[in-house]
Amino acid sequence: MVSKVTDLPYGVNVLYEDNHIIVAVKPAGVLSQSDGSKASDMLTILKAYIKEKYEKPGEVYLGLVHRLDRPVSGVMVFARTSKAASRLSEQIRTNKIEKLYRCVVQGVLEGAGHLENYISKDENRNIATVIDTEKPGFKFCNLEYKPIKTVDGLTLTEIKLGTGRSHQIRAQMSHFGYPLIGDQKYGKKDNLAKDVALQSFKLSFEHPVKREIMSFEAPFPEGYPWSLFA
Repeated sequence: MVSKVTDLPYGVNVLYEDNHIIVAVKPAGVLSQSDGSKASDMLTILKAYIKEKYEKPGEVYLGLVHRLDRPVSGVMVFARTSKAASRLSEQIRTNKIEKLYRCVVQGVLEGAGHLENYISKDENRNIATVIDTEKPGFKFCNLEYKPIKTVDGLTLTEIKLGTGRSHQIRAQMSHFGYPLIGDQKYGKKDNLAKDVALQSFKLSFEHPVKREIMSFEAPFPEGYPWSLFA
């Protein structure tokens, strides 16, 4: 769906809005919601945007129904009413919201494929571990990958998640032998890459009130390593 893009602070872009939802692009480095620090976050930015644009008195309601990791950019949908929040959350719970990711990985990836592993997240260290066989404390995770283009030993790849585990794409692709560029946690330091080369670029869902299928895409990222494939 092509919508007018509205610029907000920190590079946040609003793609679509009505009385029930607001769809926006989260830049890399911006939190989905506040973590108690002074770092910028999507909920605070969008609440301020709604409050100013519609001259809303008092506290603005905005429901967070899904998250993206801080280093990851991409399309997010937020609920402007509790009814919309409930219905969108149900779509997420039943895997009816479709998210497609694109990333740039180290190495020449040939041929589409499917990964099935087990993953466990250490919340204290904020790092996930992926293994190949089932083990207590580890959850099943799977994804589909499709290489799009290879340049200079790097591959632009599309990812479709089967499960939505924390850090899943970053940890699972690294375990597979193709770490994401710029991912110091699961790969290696890349002085040229400012952020992890991962974007949730397409989001499709059923409108919580109109019941029509809506689909939104984020613009292709700028800067290295994305510029190699533009």
